[in-house]
Amino acid sequence: MSPEVSSSENAEKIAAQTAWKKCLDIIRDNINQQSFKTWFEPIIPVKLVGEELTIQVPSQFFYEWIEENYYALLKRTIIDVIGRNAKLTYSVVVQQSPIEPVTVRLPQQPVEQPQAREIKTSRVAYDFYKSNVHRYESYLNPKYVFESFIKGDCNALAFAAAKSVAETPGNNTFNPLVLYGGVGLGKTHLAQAIGNAVRAKQKAEMILYVSCEKFTLDFINAIQTNRRSEFSAFYRNVDLLIIDDIQFFADKEKTQEEVFHIFNTLHQANKQIVLTCDRPIKDLRGMEERLLSRFTWGLSADLQPPDFETRLAILQKKMEDNGVTLPNDVIHFIATNVVSNIRELEGCLIKLMATASLHGRDIDLPLAKTVLKDIIRDRSANITLEMIEKVVCDYYKLSPNDLKGKSRKQELALARQMAMFLGKQLTNSSFKTIGLHFGGRDHSTVIHAVNAIEKEQNESPEIRKDIEELKKRLEILAL
Repeated sequence: MSPEVSSSENAEKIAAQTAWKKCLDIIRDNINQQSFKTWFEPIIPVKLVGEELTIQVPSQFFYEWIEENYYALLKRTIIDVIGRNAKLTYSVVVQQSPIEPVTVRLPQQPVEQPQAREIKTSRVAYDFYKSNVHRYESYLNPKYVFESFIKGDCNALAFAAAKSVAETPGNNTFNPLVLYGGVGLGKTHLAQAIGNAVRAKQKAEMILYVSCEKFTLDFINAIQTNRRSEFSAFYRNVDLLIIDDIQFFADKEKTQEEVFHIFNTLHQANKQIVLTCDRPIKDLRGMEERLLSRFTWGLSADLQPPDFETRLAILQKKMEDNGVTLPNDVIHFIATNVVSNIRELEGCLIKLMATASLHGRDIDLPLAKTVLKDIIRDRSANITLEMIEKVVCDYYKLSPNDLKGKSRKQELALARQMAMFLGKQLTNSSFKTIGLHFGGRDHSTVIHAVNAIEKEQNESPEIRKDIEELKKRLEILAL
């Protein structure tokens, strides 16, 4: 290399260092110290030729993050320091081997034309989105809408938050919105209802619903096919991202890292994020702390098992959708015995209708008890008469001697009848066995108790609530 060339390159490098130092002085005053140390201190000024400054960044991701989050600040700063025709070029270090890093020059970005750049970036992202969206959009089920979701006290907050997000995606304090609860409580329904409402009202264009499993599989495939940057660009350019069952990200370190960066990009761009989970965020295990922290930035809303009134409403809605009518005692029977899972409610109804149709029978309570006995009994297979005795005594604040004694006081008689009713419903014990357990009574007394409680539950909201609460406690005890 000639001395003239070497001298010229040295001058360009010194000029770049001087200009970049002035830029850093301005940038430092406009962002917090941690962001400055993370994103700007590692940058190395390479050369300044005319009004074109070249800077070197450690990685492709580093470049993408700066362009996505600090473009406007860089534009103003470079123009102030270098002049109104300033241009900025990035060099990205690509580690091809442990001993031989190479530098890849990215296309120049003329900072004086931000609108042209943004339009170009948007068009590339949009084209990529349109060419791939069919893989995801089919997973947004058109049946999952707010109108078909049954609202109750058990899900009121989640429903209200979901509606709010659908009205103003990205421009609300519920970002991310995390919907959590057990299996079959409506998390997926609500999450997809947001997507369907946003699409119907054209509140956003790029809408994606994806399960955690599909996200992970696509990410692995992107790595294997050398398309990770396209995968990342695809997700970072959506307006509404819905990820279902995030608990399955546990212990997937690389996938969590990708989710972290996508989350940051979308959140800073005021794009809406909706997540579902089977437990509160604080109870997730095998997840990075920085990711868990971001999941708590917005609102977490839980969906509880539906109460009796909500279960009735769900069954009535399903009957209306299927054009069938069931007797009240059958509806009450199903709603009373299936307490923890909406899908199981629907399953009972479908099985009952299918059996009645196949055998040409009218649906009545005896048929319902026969057809659904396996479903209802299976849920409570571990419940024993001893458990029922304990739970009933605790609930009514009685001793076992009171429950099994001869007293006919109203409160004691009700508790005793309730125990016998639950014994018949939730165990395989015969009337005779139940009678012997609860004070040596004969089978006719147990039959009378069961019939009395069945009648009361159809007429008394208080009795229905007692039955519901006792069953919940028994289910917990039997786990």
